[in-house]
Amino acid sequence: MQITRNGSETTSGPAEWFTGAVYLDAVAVPSSRSRVNASSVHFTPGARTAWHTHPNGQTIWVTEGLGLCQVRGGPIEVIRPGDRVFFEPGEEHWHGAVPNRFMIHLAMLDVDDEGHPAAWLEHVTDEEYAAAPDTT
Repeated sequence: MQITRNGSETTSGPAEWFTGAVYLDAVAVPSSRSRVNASSVHFTPGARTAWHTHPNGQTIWVTEGLGLCQVRGGPIEVIRPGDRVFFEPGEEHWHGAVPNRFMIHLAMLDVDDEGHPAAWLEHVTDEEYAAAPDTT
């Protein structure tokens, strides 16, 4: 058994991966015995990921607020607390908060054999984001 005491700091999401202010708290970090990576991700209103993929897929579970997600070529979906979304391995997608609400989700995935959790692509444009359904 290993207990990791809550001493880590909240980090800002890198600008290469996100549009807007996003904050990350580590929940599970891959080790020599586990490939599990989990983070609590806090999106400010309008913040979102860039397009990206995960080698072994990703599950997000919305804990607070109101969010959006989309797979490349599909409709933008509204996600709410308690909703769980699974993105298939290699599926290009993005997720984030609606324009006027915060959104927090738990992101869970297995890293690949080299320890990579994701491949980051281009940013979601303002025009792509604006195509979301009205959530007011």
